[in-house]
Amino acid sequence: MLSRRHFLRTFSGLGIAGVSTVAYGVSEPELQLRVTRYQVSPPQWPVDFNLKIAVIADIHACDPWMSLDRIQGIVDHTNTLGADITVLLGDYVAGHRHVTRFIPAQEWASVLAGLKAPLGVHAILGNHDYWDDRTVQSNGQGATIARRALEAAGIPVYENDVQRLSKSGQSFWIAGLGDQLAYLPARRFRPVKRIGVDDLSATLGKVTDDAPVILLAHEPDVARRVPSRVALQLSGHTHGGQVRLMGWSPVSPSGQRLAYGHIRMNCDVVVSGGLGCSIVPFRLGVPPEIVQVTLGKPIWSYRSLLIVS
Repeated sequence: MLSRRHFLRTFSGLGIAGVSTVAYGVSEPELQLRVTRYQVSPPQWPVDFNLKIAVIADIHACDPWMSLDRIQGIVDHTNTLGADITVLLGDYVAGHRHVTRFIPAQEWASVLAGLKAPLGVHAILGNHDYWDDRTVQSNGQGATIARRALEAAGIPVYENDVQRLSKSGQSFWIAGLGDQLAYLPARRFRPVKRIGVDDLSATLGKVTDDAPVILLAHEPDVARRVPSRVALQLSGHTHGGQVRLMGWSPVSPSGQRLAYGHIRMNCDVVVSGGLGCSIVPFRLGVPPEIVQVTLGKPIWSYRSLLIVS
């Protein structure tokens, strides 16, 4: 079976539309940042409770593809959306080696510290944030460099933890799941007994009342196990397949159903196409996006393109 890694390397190497493997997409529109909007009303969510969420996923900070200036532009535009809450879904570090500079964590975290929302900015980690930290991989435990940088910048990081928040007298829970692919099968490092640090049962067990729950999970795969107690799951990781043709992702690490967009399972699931790249600096048919999810009105979904220069 063709893996995602082999597919992306092969596809980008074909020189689609005359573009080489070092080209980020195939044309200028592929470079342009978009805002993708969804408006959903899960049955677990009060219909009269409107909540707007800004979602940032898979930054993969590195020069020249995701520079500090580009991250600053993402931060600035996210702040104009008027979201009640902003969530960061992991994979802040570079996801490939085709770079001119790996941006240190304290630098990209300092830029992300500029994000503002009335109910705060809340983060989880992704697999690359773990994989990039050789010490954590070797020890099989510990806070990653990415986590320490985010917390030093004033952004709380959730790993199998929850936080109860309120807007206009209505309460809800943010639940952040530990990464499901945190530890690589050891080749260069000492073997570890586990791959993920996720604990869905323990996380949801910290919810102490019947207020609705929003689950942050970097990989969308856990949606197959998420109970209907959860109203909404927000995920990244897939990059929409990073190559998406006529609504179809040839290769997705989480399967076709969870590759991208709004999916209805036991709970509503929204999978972001993300902002950066992994494996190769190449995207086709799934431009970088900020996601905006509005909860509290009749179920419908739409995508609206807002191009940032």
